[in-house]
Amino acid sequence: MRRHIVLTGLGVLIAAGALAATPSLLGSTAPVGAVARATATPGADTGQPSPSDSRAAGLPGGALSAVTLPAHGRQPAPTAPAPSTLTGYVWPLPNGRITNAFGPNYYSDNTVDGVRFHDGLDIATFCGDRIVAAHSGVVLAVGRKVDPWMGWIGSLAPSVARRDKYSLWGELPIVIVIDDGNGYRSIYAHFSKTAVTAGQTVTAGQFIGWEGRTGYATGCHLHYGLFSPYDTDRFGLRADVVKRTKLPAWEIARINPILVLPPRPAPRAAPSPGASPSPSSGQPSGSRGDPLVAAADQRPGGQPA
Repeated sequence: MRRHIVLTGLGVLIAAGALAATPSLLGSTAPVGAVARATATPGADTGQPSPSDSRAAGLPGGALSAVTLPAHGRQPAPTAPAPSTLTGYVWPLPNGRITNAFGPNYYSDNTVDGVRFHDGLDIATFCGDRIVAAHSGVVLAVGRKVDPWMGWIGSLAPSVARRDKYSLWGELPIVIVIDDGNGYRSIYAHFSKTAVTAGQTVTAGQFIGWEGRTGYATGCHLHYGLFSPYDTDRFGLRADVVKRTKLPAWEIARINPILVLPPRPAPRAAPSPGASPSPSSGQPSGSRGDPLVAAADQRPGGQPA
């Protein structure tokens, strides 16, 4: 009997010690910092990964919502605002024509469900035209080394090491990334020269740089992209591009800028020589008769609109 009591007491002590040494068994979870540091998208104010980024740890879309965070006063991660709620946007090239629309495109490096997909809107006028901010906000990054602010999902270290080793930074476009202050970031690419600096506050319609063709571009134009760091959808990067550039295989999904940009004026039919301008043709903006959509032979690489 005495031996049974001693063994029972010893077992209780061992069990208590095990619980004390492993608090995770009592309901605690992995530290949020480890999850937050796994994201490639830094916060706008600290330059460090944002702990509220729903793409932390490279988890598939929505997977982070299944991770229970410790209750230390932290708020739930915000979600991406619906595009229909966004206001205050203007055309970054007010007189530009759409030369490459957002959507499926054979020439694109990105993919959606295995289909090559253009993740922004290409707008063009002429080399050196003045580009303006599409929305008020704070400039996050300017130049060619802007990938940490572009919403990549995964480590950028291999890509940076490759570009440093072979001096390849010059092959990238000159880019401006702006935090629009509404849960979204605007991406402007292919500048010939910029007129703003990181940390600067800008207003919608403010001049930010000159239209150019830096990076891989067949002509002067602006690539305009829009995404939310809180979005849980993602776009892919073609496997051959991942292998060549060492970039991550995924990026946070973009939305179609057309959803937030204001309607353009209804197009007018081209007048015949010597004739007075005709009234509006009634064609909807963006149709094949729209003068703000470039003709096929005027698009870079002969790409479709």
